[in-house]
Amino acid sequence: MITGITHLHSVLRWVAIVLMIATMIDSLVRMYKPFNDKDRKLALFAMITMHIQLLLGLALYIPFVTRVLSEGQLIMKNPFNRFYIVEHLLGMVLAITIITIGYMRSKRQSEQWAKHRMIFFYYLIGFLVILASIPWPFRDVVGRGWI
Repeated sequence: MITGITHLHSVLRWVAIVLMIATMIDSLVRMYKPFNDKDRKLALFAMITMHIQLLLGLALYIPFVTRVLSEGQLIMKNPFNRFYIVEHLLGMVLAITIITIGYMRSKRQSEQWAKHRMIFFYYLIGFLVILASIPWPFRDVVGRGWI
């Protein structure tokens, strides 16, 4: 079951990245168009995908931490364990928090361009944190496959 969740978490990463890029492009375009509630659906789907990723990641996180601690491995001195137990989790939680705050704050803006500007900049900051927190294949110790 853990293998299936790991593969789903890895494949859904690409869906989340594509949705984030599409949302940022959409927000840039719509800064100058009339705004209605249907215009933010792409941003909502991106945010929901990120929250699903978080839940899948937490389902993988708990057994991993339990195994590492039961084997008596060091967390902060081992780069692999440190990345997955501390850096990856904190980076992704921070990114999802930024994205959620941006989406919620955009609902409170009265001007149409301000709503999309808010989505664009918050999603951009969250996206950059996500890119820094993903275990890309070219990372030395923590690199995983492309899928």
